[in-house]
Amino acid sequence: MPRHKAFIHKEPGFTPAAIAPMGAGQSIRQALEAIGVSYSSPRELAASLPFAVDDTTAGSETELQAVVVGERGAVDLPQVIEQSNYFAHVMKRAAAGEAPRRLVGDLERFLADNPGRVWENSWVRLPRRLLSSFASHLFDDDLRADKRNPAAGRRRDSGRFSLTTAAGEEVLRLPISYLIKLALADHLGSAGILPPVIRRTGIRLLEHYLNDNTSPETFSFNVVSLSPATGLGRGLARETAVRFLLTQLLVMYANRQFDLARSGQRAMIYFAPHPPVRQQELNDLIPDAFYRELFMSPCLSGWDRGEEKHRYMELCHQVLSRSQLNAVAKLREAGIIVNNLVVLPRVSSVSLANNGTHVSLGSRRLTAALGAPASGFTAGHEKYLGDLVTKIVEHFLPLFVGTYSAAPYRLAYTDFHPERALGFLPHELDYTHLRMIWRRWRRKAQLSFFGNSITPFGPAWLDRLVSGVFGLTGDCVPDYRLIDYLVCLLSTERSPALDGAPGNTDRLRKDLAAMGVFDEQLSVYLLYKQREFAKMGFSGFEGRYYSQFESFAGDLGRGVDLQTLVTALAFKYLAAGMVSHESIPDDPAVESERRQFFFGSALGIPTLYVQRNSGNVFLRRLLERTGGIRSSRRYPGYLRVPLAEYRRALLRVIAEDGADLGEMLNLGETLRELAARLEEPDRLSAAGRLTRGILAELNASSPLAVEARAFNEGAERYYRETLRRRHLGEALHFLGEEAKRLDREPAGVSEPCRKALRFVLQGEPATAFLARVTEGVRREELPLAELRRLINLVLLTVYRDAGPDEPAP
Repeated sequence: MPRHKAFIHKEPGFTPAAIAPMGAGQSIRQALEAIGVSYSSPRELAASLPFAVDDTTAGSETELQAVVVGERGAVDLPQVIEQSNYFAHVMKRAAAGEAPRRLVGDLERFLADNPGRVWENSWVRLPRRLLSSFASHLFDDDLRADKRNPAAGRRRDSGRFSLTTAAGEEVLRLPISYLIKLALADHLGSAGILPPVIRRTGIRLLEHYLNDNTSPETFSFNVVSLSPATGLGRGLARETAVRFLLTQLLVMYANRQFDLARSGQRAMIYFAPHPPVRQQELNDLIPDAFYRELFMSPCLSGWDRGEEKHRYMELCHQVLSRSQLNAVAKLREAGIIVNNLVVLPRVSSVSLANNGTHVSLGSRRLTAALGAPASGFTAGHEKYLGDLVTKIVEHFLPLFVGTYSAAPYRLAYTDFHPERALGFLPHELDYTHLRMIWRRWRRKAQLSFFGNSITPFGPAWLDRLVSGVFGLTGDCVPDYRLIDYLVCLLSTERSPALDGAPGNTDRLRKDLAAMGVFDEQLSVYLLYKQREFAKMGFSGFEGRYYSQFESFAGDLGRGVDLQTLVTALAFKYLAAGMVSHESIPDDPAVESERRQFFFGSALGIPTLYVQRNSGNVFLRRLLERTGGIRSSRRYPGYLRVPLAEYRRALLRVIAEDGADLGEMLNLGETLRELAARLEEPDRLSAAGRLTRGILAELNASSPLAVEARAFNEGAERYYRETLRRRHLGEALHFLGEEAKRLDREPAGVSEPCRKALRFVLQGEPATAFLARVTEGVRREELPLAELRRLINLVLLTVYRDAGPDEPAP
């Protein structure tokens, strides 16, 4: 296919352009002028666009994996299972011959066969007497049914958070997500008289420790202004790293101060993208209601009515579990399942135990205009433009997958039952693209013998036999989290999600609920989600496609660079009149066609297929820039598109069409570094580096050289130990940079901050103090007094980072 020039063939804004109407006689240009976009010159236009120079703020939400390390008799999770009504009921039924003894044996093996003594997502137990009065009062406050209404009394489930020992002592049972908040409260309440800036900052941060459905979750301590002068995305990488550091210090504090380590419970927290292997195995052994009892967060922190939020979490689990079952019917309709021999998906879904990072970008221009009614820029304009920007940005998302974040995962041959391997794809792609991806993935995994396709038959013993006889090893994919979790929903014919019409997602929810795919109470899942001013207090977008970062600065920082540039470029296309909603039709097939490149990147398949006469004009223009395209021999009327070439073309389009934006944002090095990642993915991409780290953990030469379970358990160990320490070291490096500034520029420090510094450092230079305690932090052996001082130094750093108030993400 011949290559053509960039999309913008002439300078925008100087001749009348065919710009999509927005109703009431308004155009995209008029809406952009209302927020201050200037059409006086090309450079003025680029500089005044949303998300251009000094317009962007950022924040992130990070989901973390929590574990407790200890013997079976000391840790909460195995004790709860063993003492549960379910376990007693199964034992009784098995003894009466009404249930297979195998089920009892499998549960016993799960409890007994744990050589690593790692219990994922277990709670912890601690004597209440060890809490400071401030922490104890906070706990009582968080047990209220409605924190805004003291008369509402306690939560009905408050009894599950404490028990009384035989000696009459009250012991608290808490998820690690809440333990971290309680540790911070205890530090603030037991450190004597703290400097006001440290105490106020610590109290403010209490509400930043939340939970996802299962995992601990934190969100940015401060809004970060993305400026070329401070390295753009590096600023958010630094904030995320410092937040991770404080979280690690608080877990160390809890292990020490609350006697967890002494009682045989070592709490740990770290970044890990997949539901743990053992948790998946336990899920196969227990009913969905018991799974929710064990692993759904009780939502003690962050919500006024925590019990109500907990019920919402349970609803999410029920809906996604049902969706997985309903996907089987779709696979049959698509012709992927051709007989009745299927392995049913688990009745209970573990997908909500995945962990990722969401990055929100806010625009000062959009936010200011929406906050000023006189501007003429309304929520209707925000919705219309936002949906179109989302559709444009989705075309560029394959550049992020595996490149800046990843979640390497091994699937054995026995895992290649489509009803399990394809995850939620039946709800995210149309049948045509689903069939194409499934065929190409099986070919990549070499599920054939002498040219004949061999997929698993069903009985596990038979699948293992076939795998051994024919040497079928399965596959390793770059980011299976994006397959095994519902990251977006396909629109329906009647209810497009991104057509710019107010209320469109509400209509889609109703349609999907009627189909048994979703629930009207849940928020629609999208890869790039608009953050609306009326709901969030700022206007912007949230990237929900990040999985695991190998490095804060190198991966998260660079990813945010590109996210900012692509979002600004999308607004440039709107301002130029080169893209309208009609250019990217709101049709499920067209939506699926562009998203297949995203999911193909997650699976690592080399080629995808696009209709020659696709209605997506924007995609056709991208393909004009893509090399190696030819007509498909297998699919008449389709073009065969090499994924690697498509990603190179995306980079060229960004570099050429966004040249002025890239220059203003000082992102030349980011684009050069991205080009290198695309050319040498095994060595430079996040997927390549994470995979190498996992293989080093296993002392293996390639993912296919080890069994799938061994690879995935090795990945968990790598995330829990090696990568956690690396992340901790990078966070300490960021804190070290702040220490140097404190020592170098004492005159620039405010008086309240100077007093706090004297309290923390006790006359010692900040760099000297940090150098002295670093090894103790790495080894988790820092004396409690020094740990308190370091926590205070981090709180002081967060205070200094706050700066002027910003409309947040």
